[in-house]
Amino acid sequence: MDTQVHFHPVGADEVPELAELARSIWFEYWPAHIGPAQTAYMVELFQSEEAIRRAMAEDAYEYWLIVASEPGGTERIVGYTGGHVEPETNRFFISKLYVKAGERGRHFASAAVRFYDDLCAERGLRAMYLTVNKGNELAIRAYRGTNFRTIAKAVTDIGGGFVMDDYIMEREVSPS
Repeated sequence: MDTQVHFHPVGADEVPELAELARSIWFEYWPAHIGPAQTAYMVELFQSEEAIRRAMAEDAYEYWLIVASEPGGTERIVGYTGGHVEPETNRFFISKLYVKAGERGRHFASAAVRFYDDLCAERGLRAMYLTVNKGNELAIRAYRGTNFRTIAKAVTDIGGGFVMDDYIMEREVSPS
């Protein structure tokens, strides 16, 4: 029997746990790609407890813990994801999709895309999209493997002397 995956909605009382998970994943992965200073800046700006609460309150962000269930009932948190509906474009913006180092390559990102496919279909959304760092080849390959296509490039000044240099990738929602 294979590992099963489910997506646990993060409630307000679980935001501290989510922020700590985000911090650990970010500091494990991103310093090698964008440097320690930009990693610390972006964690505070986008992944901290305060930032998560603000996104939920002001921008209707939703977050989920990605949970793997093994045969026999053992469960473990393998990552997290989150984003929000953009009514003006009829799309879901996947702002966050991060998996712990030891869990990468086990198709948890693909499971998240299927989760978002169902969520978008239920909500009548036409597509989902995300931004991905141009140097993050692992993620770019994973997204292409789930039928995301690059629709634009963006360089975004995030303050502090830092920019995000991304591809914008989109995926049409699969019919139900």
